Amino acid sequence: MSSKKGVILAGGLVGLLSVLLVHFGNPANMGFCIACFIRDTAGGLGLHRAGVVQYIRPELIGMAIGAWLISLAKGDFRARGGSSPFTRFILGFFVMIGALMFLGCPLRMVLRLAGGDLTAILGLVGFTAGIGLGIVFLNRGFTLRKTYSLNKAEGFLFPAMQIAFFTLLIVAPAFIFFSESGPGSMHAPLAIALIAGLLVGVVAQRTRMCTVGGIRDFIMFKDTHLISGFLAILVVAFVGNLITGNFKLGLEGQPVAHNDGLWNFLGMALAGLGSVLLGGCPLRQIILSAEGNIDSVITFLGLLIGGAFVHNFGLASSAAGPTANGKVAVIIGLAVVVVVGLMNMNKSADVTMKGDVKLGA
Repeated sequence: MSSKKGVILAGGLVGLLSVLLVHFGNPANMGFCIACFIRDTAGGLGLHRAGVVQYIRPELIGMAIGAWLISLAKGDFRARGGSSPFTRFILGFFVMIGALMFLGCPLRMVLRLAGGDLTAILGLVGFTAGIGLGIVFLNRGFTLRKTYSLNKAEGFLFPAMQIAFFTLLIVAPAFIFFSESGPGSMHAPLAIALIAGLLVGVVAQRTRMCTVGGIRDFIMFKDTHLISGFLAILVVAFVGNLITGNFKLGLEGQPVAHNDGLWNFLGMALAGLGSVLLGGCPLRQIILSAEGNIDSVITFLGLLIGGAFVHNFGLASSAAGPTANGKVAVIIGLAVVVVVGLMNMNKSADVTMKGDVKLGA
């Protein structure tokens, strides 16, 4: 499945499942959105009190469990970590701030384009620009240092966390929150969402699916292997939206989106730059976490806390546009991530690897 044909088929499956999830109840153009799902899960756990985005997302749980099970079956599971963990936490935190300025992760950016949302074009331009700047750091030897083998039991903690989240979702104790309106209240039936997540977790693990890896490989090596999967997502989701009547071409009135082009650009530039330095987009971080990569688990925690912070301190954008606090946070985030890039350059590092997203030595 790691062949180019396999990547295209996997992308087509993700596009199809995204359309189906919207058909069965997810918000429009949000069949999958890793940043949104992590943000919603943070709300469901009570880490923030924005009532419209509180729901432990079974798609996210399914992706993690699917990737974990297939990595065990194929011998890819290996507990490792120790590569600049706090730096990764900070980068994950600011990637989330950038994504929620745009109102979506890179995967949702593709799905928004497939739904006719022209406001996502500047998001794509910004994301590509952020990756381009990240490549400058990579070419100058950026690295977060090597990882080390860890006790195998530690690698099972992230899947165990997801199982715990699923238990809380099913049992629904009083301290778990469920939105009664807004995007958090809009979701496909649990079984459908969970199965869709499991399938995406499996194919994403087998194909190393990653928006950052795709654009990075194309820019650095003119390699279209990974990016072909996301083109497949775009095409299949576009056709699916036409069939289901969910295609709406334009700039105004797009679902869970705003049309402030500058801040769509800057938000995704921050997400793209941070993701390059992390070695993968939010989707890839979930898959790596499930494979036993504790560095990616730390990144996930940064994303989770970032999602809570954004809503606790009024940083998140809305259909009305970005907030003043959010704009300040994005500028600070860009400055911090650039400093991280400058402080972690090692000219002796090998940065010529392609086909996956772990760069440097």
